[in-house]
Amino acid sequence: MAAELGHVTVVFAGQSESWAKWIDHQIRAAGRGTTLIRWNPLRRPPSAEAFAELLSAPGRVLLVIDDWYERLGAERFDAWAEALRQVLPAYQDRIAAVSITARPMPEAVIALAPVELRGLRPEIARSRVLECAGIPAPGTLIDLRRGPRFPDDPPDVWQVPRRNRRFIGRTELLEKVYGAFSAAGPDGAAVALLGPGGFGKTQLALEYVHRFAGEYDIVWWVSASQRVTARQQFADLAPALELRDAGDLATTITAVRRVLDRTQRPWLLVLDGAGDPERLVDLLPEGRGHVLITTTRSEWGAHAENIAVPVFERGESVAFVSRRTQRLSDTQAARLAEAVEDMPLLLDQTAAWLDINPTVPVDDYIRDIRDGRPDRFGVMPSGQYPESFEVAWAKLVNTLREGSESAWQLLNLLVCFSHDVVPVRLLQTARHGDLPAELAELITEPSSWNTALRRLSEITSMRIEYEPGPRMDTQTVGTLRMHRLFHRFVRSIQSPADAERYAAAARKVLVSADPRDSSSAGNWARYAALIPHLEPSRALESADDDARELVLNCIEYLRMRGEYHDGWWLSRTAVKHWQSSSGDTDRSVLVAAHQLANMLRRLGRYEDAKTVGQETLGRLERADDVRPIEIIRAKDGLGGTLMALGRYGEARALFEEAATAAAAELGGEHVPRTLAVRSNLAVALGLQGHYAESLALHRKVFEARLDILGGRDALTLNSALHTAWMLRLLGSYREALAIQGHNCRVHSQVLDRTHSQTLLAEHNLALCARRVGDLQFAHAMLRGVREKLIRRRGPLHPETLMVSCDYAMMLRDLERTEEARDLAEATATHYAAQLGERHPYAIGARDNVATIMRDLGEHRVALDLSRQAARQMRRAVGKDHPWAIGCAKNEIAALAAVGETDEAAELGREAAGRSARVLGDAHVLTISLRAGLALDLAELGRLEESETLHRDAVTRLTSLLGADHPHTRHILERHRPYWDFEPQPI
Repeated sequence: MAAELGHVTVVFAGQSESWAKWIDHQIRAAGRGTTLIRWNPLRRPPSAEAFAELLSAPGRVLLVIDDWYERLGAERFDAWAEALRQVLPAYQDRIAAVSITARPMPEAVIALAPVELRGLRPEIARSRVLECAGIPAPGTLIDLRRGPRFPDDPPDVWQVPRRNRRFIGRTELLEKVYGAFSAAGPDGAAVALLGPGGFGKTQLALEYVHRFAGEYDIVWWVSASQRVTARQQFADLAPALELRDAGDLATTITAVRRVLDRTQRPWLLVLDGAGDPERLVDLLPEGRGHVLITTTRSEWGAHAENIAVPVFERGESVAFVSRRTQRLSDTQAARLAEAVEDMPLLLDQTAAWLDINPTVPVDDYIRDIRDGRPDRFGVMPSGQYPESFEVAWAKLVNTLREGSESAWQLLNLLVCFSHDVVPVRLLQTARHGDLPAELAELITEPSSWNTALRRLSEITSMRIEYEPGPRMDTQTVGTLRMHRLFHRFVRSIQSPADAERYAAAARKVLVSADPRDSSSAGNWARYAALIPHLEPSRALESADDDARELVLNCIEYLRMRGEYHDGWWLSRTAVKHWQSSSGDTDRSVLVAAHQLANMLRRLGRYEDAKTVGQETLGRLERADDVRPIEIIRAKDGLGGTLMALGRYGEARALFEEAATAAAAELGGEHVPRTLAVRSNLAVALGLQGHYAESLALHRKVFEARLDILGGRDALTLNSALHTAWMLRLLGSYREALAIQGHNCRVHSQVLDRTHSQTLLAEHNLALCARRVGDLQFAHAMLRGVREKLIRRRGPLHPETLMVSCDYAMMLRDLERTEEARDLAEATATHYAAQLGERHPYAIGARDNVATIMRDLGEHRVALDLSRQAARQMRRAVGKDHPWAIGCAKNEIAALAAVGETDEAAELGREAAGRSARVLGDAHVLTISLRAGLALDLAELGRLEESETLHRDAVTRLTSLLGADHPHTRHILERHRPYWDFEPQPI
């Protein structure tokens, strides 16, 4: 009996889970046993016996009172209140209650004398809980930071829409979600709420978040119906995690994921309205937290546990309708639920309609919904929805037309924006002249504006969020969300004239909000917010110059942020629409086409990019009155694509033409646009193997950019990077290392450690370190760069493949030969698949495989592969290209390995001569070829010439690299020299 008296049973409704767990923890911390009972009066008929069964729990019973009673409806509440009055006298001494609601309590609840907990400090609330539970105050202080967080204290990081106070039912589904997350333990889990639109998935997720918020330190809600919005909102979590925006959106997303993957703090991420999982899967962390997804797509089952969300059960429908409006009896509520098939969205909208039309007989309305046809109410059946749904919506919009014209006009404007987040603040700050005349006064007058929005929210079930007004003494509507089904319905019934008039106004609002500077990081959040509205406002179809400029600025924002897939879609759509209305040589069409080719190239779709570039240039060259800058831009863009395809001579010719034209037309060689073309020309020269010419031009561009832009500009840093790259290829390893070391440090300060250009700088630093013999540093740096690129771009992206090619040969240096072979073969295979078997990068990567095979003793197979690579490389780039000479060097080593020494010596002499002519006697490639020739001559018995060549090679290498350099020692000890192919950045 003593144990029973010390026990406390805590009874709570499901929505008070966080409070119940906190109360339970305080009682157990005071040394008493507890039992938690979740009790749902909607699931059982009202009776004194049900209360008696509940109150028969052992020990003291502590009731947690929230506003759940509001959801019961008048009839059910009165029945439960009567049952409570019957049993309360018998259990008065064992019952206590605490209140966690700020709403007025009915008499039946006041009789329990509940103690208020909300609005108190945690220590005061704890004292009240213990007093209610009949537990003396402890003599020692307890650290309240341990255990569950006090429910009135929000999570440390919190971005979630406000709670829906009308939410009702769904208890089993909420418990199922909670159970799925709990079962995962410390490993983390993802759950997808799956069901058709209008079934209440978002509201279910929102209730889960608020109900269980106390269990998380980080809670972040992402509107995921549009990829660009989802990625930006996910990246917006970075500052809250004390991360800075990396500039490149993918890099910021990776950084946020990494923190969530590693943190010990419990977190919850919600992806609301998620579409194709393949477009959002990079937003799924893998840490110990929870991901909750709402979606209509069953494919999410590959990434999460799918939980089907059905329509309401009939009892839930009746309770919901009864709470939404007081006009219906339970029988009428059930008939309405049957008419709209228990669909939560329609129940909300129809109940709201009845509430604001008190003179309409309920039975007549239900009959219209159940038996009517949409055309009776001015709407033609679309076949997209059940007719009962269209009748309900038709009556709703007719009510707006007839009884609240301003709200109806406003709705017509709002559906010209994205349904996901209607840009309320942009409308409020819009210029009078940009708005339809009938709405200008409404929108700019705060009280009328808020009244109209509330009216729409009440009738249409739009979700509105409030925020402080301009004077901070009022609340104004901050955001508004419309269900996509209703959004689509309203757009479908607009007349063509209204649709165009309101869409034109929406476009003017968006144009006025354009910061007109997509390169500034301070404007990126604005562009991310504007992009979802381009399609519904018909900006992508518009012939208006300002609207097109907005679209182009959004495309450039996507390029700046590294969002190439979305940039490809947007630029392709713009080109398609604008070409048909404005022709091929319109300025906006040309800029969009240039960006389209740019996005395709960044995505590795080089042939597609070439087609776009060639078609654009061809049209320009055939047209009259074309501005010179357009042809310059077209040649420059096509040149970049041809470089990626290995057509270096054609690319160089285009760059030379563009650079000459730019200098003549744009104001000289040192204007930024000309410098950009000349920088591309320098890259093409390097890809052709003209390293000295490339270095000289890179240096000139670097010096000019240093004068014009300063030393910390990204373009200046890029020129310094390429200067160091060419120095390394020319064998000036220590000078290259000194420049690149400084360049790397400044990159990480200016562009962040995970920006694409910073990773390229670190890549070159690793290669410089490798060439001076610091293999451990080089390995660590190159491995880190590769890991970052795989996380950010995936293993098959061109940037990742370039690093993987070099990393494979680094593993070979470290004698991790099997790993090196696997990675080299995979890289060669991927290059061939992406670029073709005859591309120089595919050929060079296969030659690396041959080198590793020779190390493994597969000499005959290695020889065949080396011969093939050398032959193909000569055809691809010419026999005097350093890559062709390098492949010849490896062919010589393969010949020597199988005993074909005569042929090896003959080919070695010829290759050494070519290398001396192309790169000079002092270049490492020439020196090592002669060292290899010395080995073959010694094998043939020509010892005097062999020794002379060997001594000369050692002397030159000692002077160039130092006596202790691994390469010098390698030659001194008469090991066979080798060459490995390194792809160059494009």
